[in-house]
Amino acid sequence: MAGDAALLSVCGISARFGGVLALDRVDFELRRGTINGLIGPNGAGKTTLFNCLSRLHTPHTGEILFEGVHLLRLAPHRISGAGIGRTFQSPALFATLTVLENVMLGVHSRTRSDLLSNALRLPWALREERLAREKARETIAFLGLSKVERSVCAGLPFGTLKRIEIARALASDPKLLLLDEPAGGLNHEEVGGLAELVRQCRAQRGATVMLVEHHMNLVMQVSDRVMVLNFGRKIADGAPAEVQRNAQVVRAYLGDARV
Repeated sequence: MAGDAALLSVCGISARFGGVLALDRVDFELRRGTINGLIGPNGAGKTTLFNCLSRLHTPHTGEILFEGVHLLRLAPHRISGAGIGRTFQSPALFATLTVLENVMLGVHSRTRSDLLSNALRLPWALREERLAREKARETIAFLGLSKVERSVCAGLPFGTLKRIEIARALASDPKLLLLDEPAGGLNHEEVGGLAELVRQCRAQRGATVMLVEHHMNLVMQVSDRVMVLNFGRKIADGAPAEVQRNAQVVRAYLGDARV
């Protein structure tokens, strides 16, 4: 069940790229322990919103509060340490590193060691590295990837790469997990497994989840709430069944509210 306090509050954010208004005064809240779908036609501003939340892009106006902290005042490299994990539409993995090494990078976003302490093999740094490896292996097992943990990522199936990226994001123990089109490129069986995985991320890892997705059945199946963007504006935000009946949403997707 969701808690009473909002984990994330987005207040009036707008973003422009040249003459294009990608986000137009968007407001919403994410409650702790919820799974939230973010949908909309191509070009609606979904990825731009994710990029603002993960600090890859700075909005021109508005505020983003994460546990009461002004997220836009944090440097982008501190977002993971603040408790936000994120995946991308196309897996952004290091192809020549093993699955274990890629997932350990997620753990390292929460560690204190640096190049010098590791080079000097200081006892506390070695202990931290050992714990990071254990955490990565535990996360890999959670994703069902133990059989490939020593394989390099290059050449692994696309569905496996998607899971590896989720593992890397989860390895930092995020309070908020942002999944950018996790079902893209997956077959029917893999999508079914993804639905269960998203639920497990909440139930077993304690993560609040927000997913951008074009796979409507997945979104409506797993989400507690669904928000819809169209041309950068929020046009709906509510329970899945409520959003599916919304005339503006039908019009945005189909072009005719009578359909």
